[in-house]
Amino acid sequence: MKSFRYCLNTSTIREKNIGIEAEIDVATNAGYSGIEPWIRTIRAYMESGGKLSDLRKRLDDHGLQVESAIGFAKWIVDDPTERANALEEAKSDMEIVHALGGSRIAAPPAGAQNGPSIDLETVAERYHALLDVGRETGVVPMLEVWGHSQNLHRLGQTLFAAAESSHPDACMLLDIYHIYKGGSQYDGLSLLGPKAMPVLHMNDFPASPERTEMNDSHRVMPGDGIAPFDKIIRQLQAINPEMVFSLELFNRDYWKQDPLEVAKLGLEKMKAVVSSNL
Repeated sequence: MKSFRYCLNTSTIREKNIGIEAEIDVATNAGYSGIEPWIRTIRAYMESGGKLSDLRKRLDDHGLQVESAIGFAKWIVDDPTERANALEEAKSDMEIVHALGGSRIAAPPAGAQNGPSIDLETVAERYHALLDVGRETGVVPMLEVWGHSQNLHRLGQTLFAAAESSHPDACMLLDIYHIYKGGSQYDGLSLLGPKAMPVLHMNDFPASPERTEMNDSHRVMPGDGIAPFDKIIRQLQAINPEMVFSLELFNRDYWKQDPLEVAKLGLEKMKAVVSSNL
């Protein structure tokens, strides 16, 4: 029987600043099969003299797959010069991911969180251009929903832009918290198929503060909040039973704790919400 795969987004343990090598060790020792590192952490490793080939060997030796990575190239912005520079940045980020054996990277609406709304057909065109860069590097950018952003804060907006990009590699990176934060309902997930969402950022959110007052730091472990996992998990199973669940938290209470213990707890929590709702 096919089953979900579990991945550690290193934001969950980032405040200790242990570095990418130790993050790989933590993910492995906690029992994950995948990791979703931040590009800035990998660049810091490279700037200190680290080699991507050595990092790839470490991943291979641990049997750990780079399921995705987090970068913030501003591919969506209106300024054409800034956007062209962002595509070069994205290409560089993707080349790093490819060198580590990965084939996906997050594509959030970085740079368009504030200010005017961008027409969704224009977003689709710009996402198409980013996808073309991905074709060059062998890494697929996944259009990411950001609930706090002026642009792409709703599930429907993200789905529209992905579909209208008219590109064979188009797909989305959704997030339990961000879907709620942006004001969407989870019922819309039923419209998606396996290709639409290879990776999901897994987390939960509390009953308070109010949705409009929440920020990233309010995310909690899956099952510790009010997200309707009884509905969500069954929908995700129908969409793609091999989907990657990547634990992404920015909770300061977890950051204070031992990274390995937090990672272990997160894996236990993810598996628990799955097993109790299938």
